[in-house]
Amino acid sequence: MKLDYHDSRDEARFTLTSFQCKPSIQLLAEKDLYKILWCAASTQKVIVDGYNVLLKANQVLFCTPVNVVEIPDDNHGLISYLFNREFYCIQNQDAEVSCMGLLFYGSSSAPIIDLDEKEQKSMDAMRVLFEEEFENKDQVQGEMLRTMLKRMLITATRLIKKDQNQDQLTNKQVDLIRKFNILVEQHFKEKHQVADYAKLLFKSPKTLSNFFKKHDVKSPLKIINDRITAEAKRLLRNSDHTAEEIAYELGYTEPSHFSKFFKKQTGLSPIGYRKGEKSIGNFD
Repeated sequence: MKLDYHDSRDEARFTLTSFQCKPSIQLLAEKDLYKILWCAASTQKVIVDGYNVLLKANQVLFCTPVNVVEIPDDNHGLISYLFNREFYCIQNQDAEVSCMGLLFYGSSSAPIIDLDEKEQKSMDAMRVLFEEEFENKDQVQGEMLRTMLKRMLITATRLIKKDQNQDQLTNKQVDLIRKFNILVEQHFKEKHQVADYAKLLFKSPKTLSNFFKKHDVKSPLKIINDRITAEAKRLLRNSDHTAEEIAYELGYTEPSHFSKFFKKQTGLSPIGYRKGEKSIGNFD
């Protein structure tokens, strides 16, 4: 199954697929697509940013264009919704369900949610509705698909807030966490300290750190370090840049400082990681 919507006026694209054909799998190599992968049956192995991820039945994975996703040719049971920014993010969406919301702020790890029995039935019902809407080739098809996608994202956002203990927070508190993550995504290559982001949020570093700790959220410094580390790993795996060039790209004026940071985070030097990365991501 591969169902496509494309609006040539603004280059908006949206695809629903089960990855049972090569053109569907090849979509994962395109750099501008947000990806929602639902494991509808059994257990599936996928690779995200070079790491094996075991998706259990009725788990849903959310990836940004930054995340490099690979799946085996003999996959089964995967249903995916893929879309670009022109299809959804140009719309005037609420902050939490936009492409810079809780599901898609480009963090160092792609979030996964678990669906209970009721949520599984709802997800399957929505899939059927999507399939039916793809048959309608009228002027409002895009808007209908967009509205249905927004409903899916709202549901998923509620689930991830609950999973991350954020469902009891006020909208203002959730927004602070979201804004911090977005700022990290925008500035992690040049801003490496909590104080840098606290200033942008008009908070003191101590206030920000205490807030995250109080609400059992990953610390601000760890969020920053994880994002830098994730980008360093991507560049070491997927580019020919030297460790020194990567250090400069990530905002380090001294390559030795970057090497020290990377080894502290991963236990390996940048060169050691690059040498060993070929063994990462095997399905065997």
